[in-house]
Amino acid sequence: MLARIRSAAVLGIDAYLVEVEADIANGLPTFATVGLPHGAVKEGRERVGAAIANSGFEFPLKRITVNLAPADVRKDGSAFDLPIALGILAATGQLGGAPEGYVIVGELGLEGGLRPVRGALPIALAAKHAGARGVIVPVQNLAEAGVVEGIEVLGAESLGQVAAYFSDGGLLRRAEADPRDLFGQRTTDGVDFSEVRGQEHAKRALEIAAAGAHNVLMIGPPGSGKTMLARRLPTILPPLSWEEAIDVTRIYSVAGLLPGGSGPVRLRPFRSPHHTTSAAAMIGGGAGARPGEITLAHRGVLFLDELPEFHRDVLEALRQPLEDREVTVARAQLTVTFPAAFMLVGAMNPCPCGHHGDDGADCLCSPPQVARYLGRISGPLLDRFDLHVDVPRVSPADLTAPPVGEPSERIRARVCAAREHQRRRFAGTCACNALMTAKQMRRSCRLAEGPRAFLRTAIERLGLSARGYDRLLRVARTIADLEGAAEFGEAHLAEAMQYRVFDRSLRLSG
Repeated sequence: MLARIRSAAVLGIDAYLVEVEADIANGLPTFATVGLPHGAVKEGRERVGAAIANSGFEFPLKRITVNLAPADVRKDGSAFDLPIALGILAATGQLGGAPEGYVIVGELGLEGGLRPVRGALPIALAAKHAGARGVIVPVQNLAEAGVVEGIEVLGAESLGQVAAYFSDGGLLRRAEADPRDLFGQRTTDGVDFSEVRGQEHAKRALEIAAAGAHNVLMIGPPGSGKTMLARRLPTILPPLSWEEAIDVTRIYSVAGLLPGGSGPVRLRPFRSPHHTTSAAAMIGGGAGARPGEITLAHRGVLFLDELPEFHRDVLEALRQPLEDREVTVARAQLTVTFPAAFMLVGAMNPCPCGHHGDDGADCLCSPPQVARYLGRISGPLLDRFDLHVDVPRVSPADLTAPPVGEPSERIRARVCAAREHQRRRFAGTCACNALMTAKQMRRSCRLAEGPRAFLRTAIERLGLSARGYDRLLRVARTIADLEGAAEFGEAHLAEAMQYRVFDRSLRLSG
């Protein structure tokens, strides 16, 4: 007696279909699972047996063999519990109808109830691309999987409910509303730029960064508001498009970070890992090839507070993803590519004690100590920050005055207008100024002789690398876009140079 049930597994942030074959034969009672099962898949034998018995069905005391095909790809996770149980019921004639055309996933509790699984959204996408009739998921994953259009998505609460659906036409729950309607009801995380006192220079820099998707490094003493500023950067970024929201939701679905019953992610991610984070946790990988912090920050902001305190190998591992906007994790048995299109925001003190150059407190560090501290950030990584911003201590007058800053919504309107200029200029080949290719820069950053001479002098004085020069031009182009200017000149270049704190204060002093 043989039965086949279609299921799916997740590899990286994508899913692939798996055929669950259940064979029941005479012999000593055994339950073997083959097809490179691992961890939770092997343990699922005990859950499946108890769930079948506690759901009112008969568990066969025979030789049970379950094969997960393709057999040359490792399977992990608990999502195979439900299809294995249905395969056993179908093979023993306890299931009235064959569940053909459906991709089925779900973790079983011992009582037969269904529990949520990771990766329901990419599984639904894989089922749609494979031409499946529909997808059956635990009811907690229904809103998440229901964002996939063009395929029937059903939610179930128990093994008995799914069996009744195929046996006598029992009902399963469907998504209650159009996911795009829910997506339109965007929420806020409750923070706003109007709450920031003072720091007009830093707020202007973050507006420029948001307008061109530039990476930012903030340098200032403890308590100057660097974290507060970074936390509010997502509130002035353009809202997620539907396609971007699907990308982010797929990642958080695989990572198991979506709240139960939630639909598509509506806010841009903001990730702030601790400085003790390992390279594997930052980049991704591990035994199950899980996405790391840079992938969880995809389409959003990765904030690294106390930047020099991060391990050197962690910081250097960021260099390639910052350029390629993706990262490939290679292991002995698999190679996975994760998306990593994020804005990097770093924050650091100017010295170990934090008060170098601070008018409000005396610095206790010697020049060699300051040099060693700043030297923890390599030149190549420093060049990947488009803006270096000085964030001084907030003055007593600003600190005690009522907050009167611009709200995030007004700043976001200017940012969206600048992004629209870039969208029209690049005609869909590039998303923003930070991603301009060399060819696009030659076309978009033409300089008259006056600004060209001004720029030559600046390069000589600051000692800019070729990458630093390119980033200076990109920032100047973004400043011009915020003003709606077709060309940029000396004023835009001069302001862009104000956001190269390290070049001005450190390289000139040397």
